[in-house]
Amino acid sequence: MSHGDFHLGDNTQISNSAVGHGARATNITTPTAPLSAGSEKRSTNPDRWDVGVVTILPKEMRAVTAQLDLTSVRRDGLFFATGEVPTDSGTLRVTALQTHSPGQRSVMSALDHLRHHFDPRLWILVGIGGGLHPEHARIGNVIVSTRVVYYDSRKITDGDETQRRGEERQAPARMVHAVNAFFTDHGEPAMIRGQYEGHRKRTFEVLPGLIGSGEAVIADRDSRIRHFLTGYNDKVLAVDMESGGLSQYWQENSVRGEDNPGWVVVRGVSDNADQTKDDRAHDLAAHNAAHVVRGLLPYLC
Repeated sequence: MSHGDFHLGDNTQISNSAVGHGARATNITTPTAPLSAGSEKRSTNPDRWDVGVVTILPKEMRAVTAQLDLTSVRRDGLFFATGEVPTDSGTLRVTALQTHSPGQRSVMSALDHLRHHFDPRLWILVGIGGGLHPEHARIGNVIVSTRVVYYDSRKITDGDETQRRGEERQAPARMVHAVNAFFTDHGEPAMIRGQYEGHRKRTFEVLPGLIGSGEAVIADRDSRIRHFLTGYNDKVLAVDMESGGLSQYWQENSVRGEDNPGWVVVRGVSDNADQTKDDRAHDLAAHNAAHVVRGLLPYLC
């Protein structure tokens, strides 16, 4: 691949034994190693789907179904989009679900629905986000994230002052390696053409970066949340309202005996999280993000 524009169309154990004069037997039990984040064993269940995509807005769902060529199916009153997506690594079974509403709680419910009906090996949260970085997170650019900073944890002190306490979570190591390989092959930033009408001749950047996540809609360039996030880590390039729920759901389900899906967040920048925030770039940002997902699939699966 070249840099620049890319086009994606039984153990044996002996214990309690002693040999020799004066030998003493000691009962030694070898514990089973815990399942660590990023090293989960891969299931051989043939009924598992490969990828479960979560979107929030109808425009995001339309972009995903269009870019991945999915069709609608109904199960237990829920409307999923499903399909088989051909990639360089083989054909992948992909399902997508739009959340009930924006926010951390609803995305966790959507993940549970996907797990119950399709049990995917991988979760991808796809859609739009607000850009924080003036140089890189321009409207139409796409941020690919394996690290989420949840910013809503806080302490209210005397005088109603707020002390924020960021919580950072990282995707499993194999997801990080996969994303790194994508940018090694395509360059950093990778470059794509606009995927929505009126923008197909324009070039946009795809960058790795952190996502800040909380329940607040940020529409002020001087917001304390913006200052907190950029001070926390200058690699926080964009914000959303759902990634924290995804990372929390993954962490809490990592205690289960079965393997836990990997995850990644892909956000197209639709605004600059300031006073100019509006809906005009939603379609462009959503389609650019969904297009990048298709290019990532051979690396993630």
